Amino acid sequence: MYMRELQWIEPIDAMRRLAERANLTFLDSSAGHETLGRYSYLSCEPFGTFMVADAQASWNGEIIKGDPWDVLRALLARFPQVHRPELPPFQGGAAGFLGYDLNGTLERLAAPAISGQGLPQAIVHFYDVVVSFDHPFQRCLIVSTGWPEQDPAARADRARSRADEVAELLASERPRQASFPSAMVAWASNFSRRDYIAAVERVVELILAGDLFQANIARRFTAHLSASFDPFALYHRLRSLNPAPFAAFLRYGTLTIASSSPERFLKLDGRNVETRPIKGTIARSADANEDRRRAELLRASEKDRAENIMIVDLLRNDLSRVCIAHSVEVPVLCGLETYASVHHLTSVITGELAMREDAVTLLKACFPGGSITGAPKVRSMEIINEIEQVAREVYCGAIGFIGFSGHMDTAIAIRTVTVSGDLAVFYTGSGITAMSEPEAEYEETISKAQRIFDAFDNDCHSAS
Repeated sequence: MYMRELQWIEPIDAMRRLAERANLTFLDSSAGHETLGRYSYLSCEPFGTFMVADAQASWNGEIIKGDPWDVLRALLARFPQVHRPELPPFQGGAAGFLGYDLNGTLERLAAPAISGQGLPQAIVHFYDVVVSFDHPFQRCLIVSTGWPEQDPAARADRARSRADEVAELLASERPRQASFPSAMVAWASNFSRRDYIAAVERVVELILAGDLFQANIARRFTAHLSASFDPFALYHRLRSLNPAPFAAFLRYGTLTIASSSPERFLKLDGRNVETRPIKGTIARSADANEDRRRAELLRASEKDRAENIMIVDLLRNDLSRVCIAHSVEVPVLCGLETYASVHHLTSVITGELAMREDAVTLLKACFPGGSITGAPKVRSMEIINEIEQVAREVYCGAIGFIGFSGHMDTAIAIRTVTVSGDLAVFYTGSGITAMSEPEAEYEETISKAQRIFDAFDNDCHSAS
């Protein structure tokens, strides 16, 4: 492994300088949170690509038979790396997205009636070089592993030359300027107000009938974009309007993903596991006194606390499948977190990973996140398919990294826009329980969508 420290550069400026490089991944802690947003990471030009399409895994375009999760685990094992605790956690490895519809590789679920944008179920690139940004200490560091070279001398040479190459690009390439993302965009939704309210009422009926306890039902928003649309400018605007600790910008050929997620899915630090489910949301107010009142209303909400606690129980069970017995704990239950447009209730669940397990088996045990499915998980996913009808694709999957050293950090892909060709898509959802008020659940989807509409310089009322 070779390290090279650079003079501090703002992560968004570094990303601009590399924006046209192939298969760029930018994991961006744009919120500047003191504990959740310490590091950002930037990588491009990977040496390998793991992809899943139609439940079939491939490596650099070659189909590999077998369970996709096992294939990913085996690929990571080809590139072992000793973790350096003094360095930022991502020290080379795999980064990208695992789409929600990978759930079909874990459970027997009928495919959604509509395939969505036809995206792969997962794209995960293997990066030998990572540029890391330590926000509180204003340190910028290049870590270069030398993979995929197997010979130690050749690997050392590659590590140094690749680090120097990236340093030169960051120093010499002219940063591209952020432009206006688009003209006004006309959004359409798969659920009108009336249809979404009817969907909520249907889920409440199923809950009262004893079919399940909770389900997260999402609205899908779509818009066709002009030829001049600039996805980078969209992301620049989105991160300004809705800074988030787990934001991301992925540009993989004709596919762009712009995310401003506030929710950690799974973090693995050594053997220590953490997940931070969000359940319970209320829109913020520009008036400070009213904003405080709303935050207290959320804290005291019986419905929102019940919604959160149900998912905490689900995730405790998921973690217990791969963690040491009795190590799973809940240090924070229904804590208040505040973001640009909403307040959330967030819980923190921790555990100690069993020695036979690793990052991939942890993901497999918990995927997709319970906060965006419901409880029980399998039945809620069946109901989601039945009601939503369309594949979620990236939405409610995971975005993040798995390091060659075994460390991992991933976010739930919410507040996330995908642009493929001229079509932009995003979703917002709400957790439905027996205490849900259908009109309030509809309004929650609007509150969550507003900053994305704003990023397109749009008004939410244009969506029907």
